[in-house]
Amino acid sequence: MKGKATVLCENCVFSNAGAIAEHGWAVYIESDQGNFLFDTGQGLGIINNARYLNKDLSTIQGIIISHHHYDHTGGLFTVLEQTGKVNVYSHPDLFKNSYVVDEGKERNIGIPFRREILESRGAQFKFNTSFREIAPGLMLSGEIPRLTEYEKGSKKLLLKTSEGYTQDLIFDDQTLVATTEKGLVIILGCSHSGMINIINHIIDKTGQSHIRAIIGGTHLGPASKETIEKTIQALKQFDIEKIGVSHCTGLETSMRLFQEFGNRFFFCNVGTEIKI
Repeated sequence: MKGKATVLCENCVFSNAGAIAEHGWAVYIESDQGNFLFDTGQGLGIINNARYLNKDLSTIQGIIISHHHYDHTGGLFTVLEQTGKVNVYSHPDLFKNSYVVDEGKERNIGIPFRREILESRGAQFKFNTSFREIAPGLMLSGEIPRLTEYEKGSKKLLLKTSEGYTQDLIFDDQTLVATTEKGLVIILGCSHSGMINIINHIIDKTGQSHIRAIIGGTHLGPASKETIEKTIQALKQFDIEKIGVSHCTGLETSMRLFQEFGNRFFFCNVGTEIKI
């Protein structure tokens, strides 16, 4: 696959006056296999930023959703108004209810739309749990095996059961990967399944070990110091050209990654372009 990926939604905007930032994530992918959208942000900035960055949402032939959280799914309704009938690739847990409980207050953090409303706007859901090809050279990871001992997810992300709250392990967490002549390009959602688990899974499924670029949310911002340090040490063992973090990585962890990876590191904010 050849093309480029452009960040439409992210927590920061640096030099693109006219674009806006939000707590969210969305990436527009232009390729020789067509145009795709990975995640949709909260819905506050995606239409504005797509117009500002000259990305035509009406041309996309597929929307990929990394997981069910509102900051990745909140723009889906307005994007569908641009696309009309279109395939939406996601895990079957997309419409589950999940929560954060802070100081005794419950907050629903799942997708803010019912399935039938989105389908009425043209969404054609393609659910999967296993590694699958969406277009030649473009794959969705499916569920990620949880193999490392230090990537345990956040205990603040919860599901509600008849017996009370339980940790949401977010098995719907999926990653997009493009195979190119120069190596893998990996686009993370939030890495709830663990960045190292994700990379190992993709290498295993593709048979390729050289990573040209890995971008997106790492969920290392709220992680423990032990998890951060063990993740960084594990990352140094991979063959990675560029690491572009964003969204849920956190500024302190981003600085640690910069210290470790130097000019291989970059901050992946609104307007950032990555060649595929």
